[in-house]
Amino acid sequence: MKVHVLAFAAHPDDAELSCAGTLLTMQAQGFTTGIIDLTKGELGSRGDDKTRANEAEKASEILSLTVRENLSIPDGQVFNTQENRIKVIRAIRKYQPDFILANAISDRHPDHGNAATLVRESAFLAGLLKIETKDDLGVVQNIWRPLKVWHYIQDNFITPDIIVDITPYFEKKLEAIAAFDTQFYKQGISGPETLISSKMYWHFFEARAREMGHMIGVEFGEGYKTNRTPGVRSLYDCI
Repeated sequence: MKVHVLAFAAHPDDAELSCAGTLLTMQAQGFTTGIIDLTKGELGSRGDDKTRANEAEKASEILSLTVRENLSIPDGQVFNTQENRIKVIRAIRKYQPDFILANAISDRHPDHGNAATLVRESAFLAGLLKIETKDDLGVVQNIWRPLKVWHYIQDNFITPDIIVDITPYFEKKLEAIAAFDTQFYKQGISGPETLISSKMYWHFFEARAREMGHMIGVEFGEGYKTNRTPGVRSLYDCI
């Protein structure tokens, strides 16, 4: 199954917070999209692996994803190991994405930066013939290397290399985030107070989207960083 734009997320809800608008934007242009969650987010202070799986399913429906999978790497242990690389490589070869969206290169949560390295290196290794992986039926997979790995920006501010205009889809992005009832502020939902469960956090990620949008002259945006300098074929590729 070909998925043009595949987002990898250390935890369920990372992609919704950071790149859901981009996924919706690409869908509107006729491309397929998906999310691969690396962990079940079981170490989160609120909710558990079952509630977060249900929330991720609801968010997936809102985002009209072609596919969503969870690789079941233990939360808090998103390390760049051979075992974890093989899991990510199998997913990349299975869906053959042209573009991968991955966690922030560095961030407040250590899993985010670790996931960035794990996914970026696995994307390169997925193109090597001598690394053999098999699909769920035991068939050897074809090699695949995406055109580009873009790292979305999360809690810590990072100056972006590119910004995607998500203005038409910002409300749908908010709807997808709100699907995670246990994680974010919602009247009537109780649980331990966390940074992201406060009402203030809703204002924060809206402000971040407005800040990114302001940088390119639109209302809302999502920014991305890359380890390789992006190039354009025409000055008209830039807005």
